[in-house]
Amino acid sequence: MSQSNPILRGLAITTAIAALSATGYTIYFDYQRRNSPQFRKVLRQRAKEQAKMEEQAKTHAKEVKLQKVTEFLSMELAKDPIPSDPSEREATFTTNVENGERLSMQQGKELEAASKFYKALTVYPQPADLLGIYQRSIPEAIYEYIILMIAILPPANVASFVKGVVGSKAESDAVAEANDIDD
Repeated sequence: MSQSNPILRGLAITTAIAALSATGYTIYFDYQRRNSPQFRKVLRQRAKEQAKMEEQAKTHAKEVKLQKVTEFLSMELAKDPIPSDPSEREATFTTNVENGERLSMQQGKELEAASKFYKALTVYPQPADLLGIYQRSIPEAIYEYIILMIAILPPANVASFVKGVVGSKAESDAVAEANDIDD
């Protein structure tokens, strides 16, 4: 028992010194923050620099993700092009949806699953309905990849849908503006 007392005493002293040092630094930091304009200025500059670096990192990550999806989509479409024959389109739709569902259950296969769902979307006659189903039924990460793929290489049936939405939005904005004028 006599041997543990010096160890415990040393540990207690070390803990007390560490706590006292942390408290002292906290008090000093708070004092500087409240009373020193130069210190506050440096803190603001550091915060701005940190925010700028975080924004740059996010932008870079988005660019890398977009590049990765573009390369993957190009390779996937070169390897397995979308058929133009109507009889093959139905089989392609079924096969790609099944493969996409199977791949979406596996970790790390999100991009592959998204490409299968994208191919199914390109051959489906009503892409808006299928996108709604995708949004409700597949994981968010895969859905985001599908939206990126549509933005990168819009299929013909989706391009007309997107143009229709943009046109109807412009039309609804014009109607809303006319209603504001009447009031």
